[in-house]
Amino acid sequence: MSIPLAYIGVIIIWSTTPLAILWSSEGVGFLFGVTSRMVIGALLALMVAALLGAGMKWHRRAMAAYTAAGLGIYGGMISVYWAAQYIPSGWISVIFGLSPVVTGIMARYWLEGEALTLQKVAGMMLGMAGLVVIFATGIEMHDHVLSGIFGMLVSVTIHSASGIWVKRINADVPAIVMTSGGLALAAPLFLITWLFMGGEMPEEVTGRTLGAIGYLALFGSVLGFALYFYVLRHIQATKVALITLITPVIALALGNSLNSEPITVEVVAGAALILSGLALFQLGDRIVRIRAVFQRL
Repeated sequence: MSIPLAYIGVIIIWSTTPLAILWSSEGVGFLFGVTSRMVIGALLALMVAALLGAGMKWHRRAMAAYTAAGLGIYGGMISVYWAAQYIPSGWISVIFGLSPVVTGIMARYWLEGEALTLQKVAGMMLGMAGLVVIFATGIEMHDHVLSGIFGMLVSVTIHSASGIWVKRINADVPAIVMTSGGLALAAPLFLITWLFMGGEMPEEVTGRTLGAIGYLALFGSVLGFALYFYVLRHIQATKVALITLITPVIALALGNSLNSEPITVEVVAGAALILSGLALFQLGDRIVRIRAVFQRL
C-alpha cells in the first residue's frame, strides 16, 4: 500500500469522523452509539483479516500490541463520544489537534525522540493559548462545554499514549491484524460498560443515526484504524500526529455546512493559535536548520 495514499485516507476519515460521532449518538445515547460501532467494527475487521489471509498473530509482542491498541481505542473513543454530547463536532477535531504536542512530549522520553527545543516549547505555548481561547468561548456557551473540552483532553492523552506504546512494542504485524486485535479487545470492554450502565436498547433508530454508525464501523474503525496503524508502522509517531494540522479545518467546515454549527471569531482564533503552534512545534526546528544552511552559503 502507498504510504502517501494511506496518509490521505486517514486525513479524510479523521475529518469526517467527529460529525459522524455526533450523528451516531442522536436519540440512542453515546454508549449505544460507540458500542454498536465497535462491535460491528470488530466483526468486520476479523472478517476482512480472514479474507485477506492475514491470520492473527499470538506471539508475546503481538499480544502486547493488541493490548496497547485496544486500551487506546477504548479509553480514547469512550472519552470522545462522551465529550461529543457537550461540544460542537468541529471542536472535537480542533482539540484533538493537540495530540502532536502530547505525542512529541511522550516520544521524547519513551521513543528517544528529539529534544524539546525553544521552537517546540514556543509551539506548545501557542497551542495552549489557543486552547485557553476555546475554553473562554465554552464558558460563554454553557457549563457543560467545559466538561466536553476536558473529555477531549483525556482522549488526546490516551490516544497519544497508545500510539507511542504500539510504536515502542514494534510487534511487526500487518495493519489489519493490529486493527482486528485492538478492536477485538476493545469491543467487549464497550459491551461491558454499556451493560453496566443499563444496557437499554433504543426504541427507534433514525436513518441518519444508523448510517453514521455503519460509516464509523466500516470506515472509522476498520479502514481508519488499519490505515492509521499502517502509517504508524512506517513513519515516526510525531509525523503521524501531524495529520491533525489538516483535519480541524475540514471538520469545522463540515460541522458548519452540514450541521449548522456556528464558527465564531473566537473559535477561529483559538483554532488558528492551535494550528500555528502545531506547525511551529513540528516544523520550527527544520526551518531554523534550513535558514542556517542558507546563511552559510
